[in-house]
Amino acid sequence: MRKQAVLSGLVAGFAGVAAMTAAEKLEQVATHRPNSYVPAHTLERLLRLPHKPDAERRGLNWAMHWGQGILLGATRGLMAERGLRGPVGSFLFLNLRLLNDQTLENATGVGAPPWTWSVGEQVVDLLHKGVYAFTTGFIADRLVAGPPGIPAPRQPWQTRSSVERVVRY
Repeated sequence: MRKQAVLSGLVAGFAGVAAMTAAEKLEQVATHRPNSYVPAHTLERLLRLPHKPDAERRGLNWAMHWGQGILLGATRGLMAERGLRGPVGSFLFLNLRLLNDQTLENATGVGAPPWTWSVGEQVVDLLHKGVYAFTTGFIADRLVAGPPGIPAPRQPWQTRSSVERVVRY
């Protein structure tokens, strides 16, 4: 079952990155914010590649952007399998994603601690990573069976019947 959770998590991670990328592109149209090449700079340093101008980094940028999100999705699949599901599981996963980004970016000397960013930069990063984490979680929770006895997350429009409320409480 663990292999299935990892594979499903990779699929969920792909969906999460796709949703985050779409949200980023929409936000960039509205704010006129340029593309960030921090992922490319980070991967370049991790792989000890020679420095290149941003115009020549698109492939590295996409490799890090997509690769990191897809691979972290495997963790969300394992979380779902172990019972860390629903919004709480996705919120915890959001923190993992932020920690992963900041660790790699700051360990390589590419990034700066988020508390040194402007509030606007922090909001944009949190919103985009939130889209990623909650999309990945939503998909993972539907693809991966949780542990026995833990129900699958309810849809927001589903409510418990009065019998379930009495039995549960």
